[in-house]
Amino acid sequence: MKRWLGLKALVHDAIEATTDLIGEGNASVHRSMKRVTDAIGPAADPVDAVRWVVEQGTEGTLTSVNLVQRVVEGLTDAGLSASLPGEVAEEPPIQQRSDIVGTPEWIADAALGAVNGAIGDHLSARGNALDLGLTLRLGDQYLDDTPAALDGTVVVLVHGLGTTEWCWSLHADAYLGDPEATFGSLLARDTASTPLFARYNTGRTVARNGLALAEALEHHTSGASRLVLVGHSMGGLIARAACHAASRAGHGWLERTDLVISLGTPHRGAPLARFGRTATEGLGAVDLPATRILSRILAGRSAGVRDLEHGDVGDIGPDPDSVALPEDRVVPLQPGIRYAFLSATVADTADTASTWLGDLLVQKSSASGPVRHTSFPIETENFPGVLHHQLQVHPAVYAVVRDLTLQKESGVSSTPPGP
Repeated sequence: MKRWLGLKALVHDAIEATTDLIGEGNASVHRSMKRVTDAIGPAADPVDAVRWVVEQGTEGTLTSVNLVQRVVEGLTDAGLSASLPGEVAEEPPIQQRSDIVGTPEWIADAALGAVNGAIGDHLSARGNALDLGLTLRLGDQYLDDTPAALDGTVVVLVHGLGTTEWCWSLHADAYLGDPEATFGSLLARDTASTPLFARYNTGRTVARNGLALAEALEHHTSGASRLVLVGHSMGGLIARAACHAASRAGHGWLERTDLVISLGTPHRGAPLARFGRTATEGLGAVDLPATRILSRILAGRSAGVRDLEHGDVGDIGPDPDSVALPEDRVVPLQPGIRYAFLSATVADTADTASTWLGDLLVQKSSASGPVRHTSFPIETENFPGVLHHQLQVHPAVYAVVRDLTLQKESGVSSTPPGP
């Protein structure tokens, strides 16, 4: 029911967004007309008068539509709230197994992750029930406000953009030989560690999700003797942001963290995300209805997606919705922590084209770390013939993650990221 309420609210938001787009297109048409009539000379004034009347009529109609649909939203919300029980039971976590693809459970979870990735910042700002926020999953339950009784080594797995924690199960039957296998379950078996899976709204800024993860780890891992963070794609940025936020807040869990592993993380940005920004600016510069509308649609991409343009981590400022970036856009790595940056290239060859293409979403140089940090114990490794999504389930990648986790000493060979 919570999802239905969130979906209903999203429909009302979509209606309002549509009227805004209509208004944008209408304004562009009138600006084009004005450019023509201004060139005519004597006819400009009477035509402008007619155009003004039409503009006011259109604006009044669109305002009326928004007003009516918001009234309807308020009335239906009140009716549904009155009919719902006092407490709505939370839905159980999705099964972490690869053979549920196509089931209603899987479709609903996949759609929820995708919606959060696309407009998660909007969902968060509006308090929409579809907002995933950030929670930690232990086994088959999401942790609540009661601190978890964890000890020993805890491995925190952080998924990427537009997905949920289920993504660690992707094609597990084919790649890992068991539909129930994940990097988390395998690490539990091979390294005697406890896996925690983060589930979060990937459309929010990396800094905000990093802060939320830092606070959750501080709350739930006080009994753990050691922490290891493993992030796939955007998840690697979230892990960096969490460490940075913990350092600023003086969290105890950071002192017990000795390893952060990034899998295909765009530490220096992703070309596809930068293309979205370029397309938005280019279309917006052309004052035609179609281009202006497309520009407005692209401009609505989430804050999380925009962070991927440069691999931004950032800080939370005094304003909860603000993110302050350092001048060089790089949040420093944390001393005392080993970092491993694992990348992939779609081709088996090591030629220039393969290096540039990377895993088709993230280039090898970007996945190899934010900048050169020769003073830090850093390890990089590339996996030829592996696609971006396969990094979170590939057995060769798992073998490296396992071996790194088993190395508790800080004497990892220091290999600075490539240019």
